[in-house]
Amino acid sequence: MRVLVTGGAGYIGSHTVSVLLRSGYQVVVFDNMTTGFRAAIGAGVEFVNGDVRSVSDLGNVLQKYSIDAVVHFAAKLVVPESIVQPVEYYQNNTAGVLSLLQACIANGVRKIVFSSTAAVYGDALASGMVTENLQAKPLNPYGFSKLMSEQILRDCEEPHGIRSVCLRYFNVAGAAEDGKNGQRTANATHLIKVASQAACGKRASVGIFGTDYPTPDGTGVRDYIHVEDLADLHVLALNYLNEGGKSEIFNCGYGHGFSVREVIDTVKKVSGVDFKVEEQPRRAGDAATLVADSSKVRKAFNWTPKRDNLELICQTAYEWERSLG
Repeated sequence: MRVLVTGGAGYIGSHTVSVLLRSGYQVVVFDNMTTGFRAAIGAGVEFVNGDVRSVSDLGNVLQKYSIDAVVHFAAKLVVPESIVQPVEYYQNNTAGVLSLLQACIANGVRKIVFSSTAAVYGDALASGMVTENLQAKPLNPYGFSKLMSEQILRDCEEPHGIRSVCLRYFNVAGAAEDGKNGQRTANATHLIKVASQAACGKRASVGIFGTDYPTPDGTGVRDYIHVEDLADLHVLALNYLNEGGKSEIFNCGYGHGFSVREVIDTVKKVSGVDFKVEEQPRRAGDAATLVADSSKVRKAFNWTPKRDNLELICQTAYEWERSLG
């Protein structure tokens, strides 16, 4: 079976490509390389440089490689940036899904695994564990761009026969356990990446944005999922669609959260480096708490995560950062 992975040269996409290949799928990576890295995907993997906003680029690759399904990652994903550059986020994320659907409809591709986000829930603190039926209330254009994309996918199911699985990621972190892949973006904003850079001396300090949230230690609480567990979920989602599964939305997390302070302390522990931490005001668009109720995906896919351990997540991220020099 031939699978097109848009954004497959990125952090999560490249890890998913590896799992797809190990699972016996033929993979074509489609990426415009604005944030992707050719080194993140194997030398023998088919690669096409193209833009998800281009229906013709997408149509050409779907035709040329007789693609059977798409795993769609290609998107912009920095919350603060989305607030100051909303048009770019809607163009790339939402209009990109429209272009993809146009190309899929024209070329007979009817299965899509979509990279969504817990940012669609907004500030879910009062709800405790976040379930998929919680009313979506994004706090920023990034979250809205993904929620709108989910709606477009749903609207295309009945008239066009497109079945989709939308995976709402919580906080993705860590690196491949074999040390061969990880997050390469130097200016990434993910906490564990930033803390690992500080531990390696690549940053002067780590900022805590907000210490007055209604959480046990005043800092934001997030559900961190190891990137390889998330990659496994994409393959399980594709298998689910191949077996005739109906369109669904699933949370992707472990079901428990850690505060910013707890994460920083864990990176300090695994690295043995007491790097500088600076307390700063809250950032616009940040929720106090986001923790996944992942019971739905565990049941549907018979999924048991293999790497549900904050120290392991931080250790792999730190060791990967050291390997980058």
